[in-house]
Amino acid sequence: MIRKVTSKIKNYFPAPEVEAHCDGPCGVYDPASARIAAEAALSMTKKILALEPPAGGDAAAMAAYQNTMSRYISIKEEQTHIAKTELLVLWTDYFKPQHLEAYPDLHDTFWKAAKLCSAVKVGVSLENATALMEAIENIHNIFWGTKGREVAYYTAS
Repeated sequence: MIRKVTSKIKNYFPAPEVEAHCDGPCGVYDPASARIAAEAALSMTKKILALEPPAGGDAAAMAAYQNTMSRYISIKEEQTHIAKTELLVLWTDYFKPQHLEAYPDLHDTFWKAAKLCSAVKVGVSLENATALMEAIENIHNIFWGTKGREVAYYTAS
């Protein structure tokens, strides 16, 4: 019964056919959000590596050290996860087959960037965190290249 009513309504009020090149309105996608999150992870990696443990026997100093270290680690992991999510959404929702024609290494570029996110999340490597920033800069250039625009890549620090 409901199908018949729905069918009649569709016949009386047909919807026009529409097309879109992405899942959302133009301008929704931008690799900047991945860069910001990855840069926070890089910053936390630097802070973790620079944090000096206190001298033995000072319980209050050790508690403060552990609190600070755990906060740095938590932020690093959270921000790296955000960067990975932003990259995966950009990869799977924005890029289309015509982009692969222009950038044949697109899948490999994103796959390696996602793997770097995992490495930064589970480790404390300045090399991996820096490599992630470089990978996101490459993705930034590819993304804006698909739009025929040159947009400067910059970092906050």
